[in-house]
Amino acid sequence: MEQFLAGHSKWANIQHKKARVDAQRGKIFTKLIKEITVAAREGGGDPASNPRLRLAMDKAWDANMPKDNVQRAIDKGTGNLEGVDYIELRYEGYGIGGAALMVDCMTDNKTRTVADVRHAFTKNGGNLGTDGCVAFNFVHQGYLVFTDADEDKLMEAALEAGAEDVIVDDEGIIEVITTPSDWASVKSALETAGFTSQAGDVTMRAQNETVLTGDDAVKMQKLLDALESLDDVQDVYTSAVLHLE
Repeated sequence: MEQFLAGHSKWANIQHKKARVDAQRGKIFTKLIKEITVAAREGGGDPASNPRLRLAMDKAWDANMPKDNVQRAIDKGTGNLEGVDYIELRYEGYGIGGAALMVDCMTDNKTRTVADVRHAFTKNGGNLGTDGCVAFNFVHQGYLVFTDADEDKLMEAALEAGAEDVIVDDEGIIEVITTPSDWASVKSALETAGFTSQAGDVTMRAQNETVLTGDDAVKMQKLLDALESLDDVQDVYTSAVLHLE
């Protein structure tokens, strides 16, 4: 799940997300294995020439996934081992207050997946929409967050490494923006230059946000939780900005 807040709340929300992810580590492994398998199937088993696979492998290392698990997933994707043939699906819809939602899935059973996603939307106050109904509001990009770095030096290093933009908010939080394919190389270059990010990923970033507070924020969180808990769901992206007490 990706949520971004203005000012200092952004970093607090990313930390909140990380804690939620850590609590679901077993499911994270399953998601990563699917992503590695599909990435290897689509672009080959060499991470040097397959940015999507390199990103998935980076996430696997960050999650402390055993190397054997990673290699097995690659081998299944390239056909060296027999594996499940996953298909990728994206569903779009609306949550509380009209907040936009995109739900990326990998599944071996499309009928089951669409039924589960529709049920999660309907049960939790959302509406499953048609293809393209909210996609225009999202941009595919990478980001890296730094909370304690020299702004000028980081900006120079980031742009030299191929970053698209560097954004600094009024709390001193620095966000480096990249293309999806450049994220891993920019991250590596900045680490070599001595800069370690506190958070980062390749995501679908909402261009227009829907701010939710009070009961609406709680209801939206329940909808997000219901979608994320589904076995076939890989990622949930939203325009919702939640102010949860």
